[in-house]
Amino acid sequence: GGKLSARVIANKFDPVERESPLHIHLAIGISRGERMDLVVQKATELGIAEITPLFTQRCEVKLNQARTIKKNQHWRQTAINACQQCQRNRLPDVRPAVNIGEWLRSSQCGLKLLLDHRGECGIAQHAPIDNQVVVLVGPEGGFDASEILAAERAGFLPVGLGPRVLRTETAPIAALGVLQALWGDLQ
Repeated sequence: GGKLSARVIANKFDPVERESPLHIHLAIGISRGERMDLVVQKATELGIAEITPLFTQRCEVKLNQARTIKKNQHWRQTAINACQQCQRNRLPDVRPAVNIGEWLRSSQCGLKLLLDHRGECGIAQHAPIDNQVVVLVGPEGGFDASEILAAERAGFLPVGLGPRVLRTETAPIAALGVLQALWGDLQ
């Protein structure tokens, strides 16, 4: 049989740029079912630059290596679909799922925020460093004490989002909205 081929002639360039001036990296404990899909979709719409799914102590999702790869492909496709919907022309980097301890040992640049409903300061009390922010969010049930301590030792600042305890899928969306309104491109 013959090979399929296609020829593309680019005759128009659209210079529209829809990327936020704020480079936000969201690292979040993997949640069950469609909650993670919702976070990837909404974070993409809100201009996220990078997303890292994390395996944590209280993470109720157990995946073997093959299933982890399949899930990552699914989340990447979710981000692609969200980009098409919101007319973003750059795809966020959907990183491979990794253990939180391993991720915390890697170097993260910029302002490091740990979402914690017990945090006494809010996001507005901390300005981004070089337009870079890393937001760390726990799974359902939150991070355990050792993970919070490890995050703080890695330079993460605990911040709250107000008087209510938000679900794992609501907290990052609220935080991204606040960050984009304060220092990004959300008006």
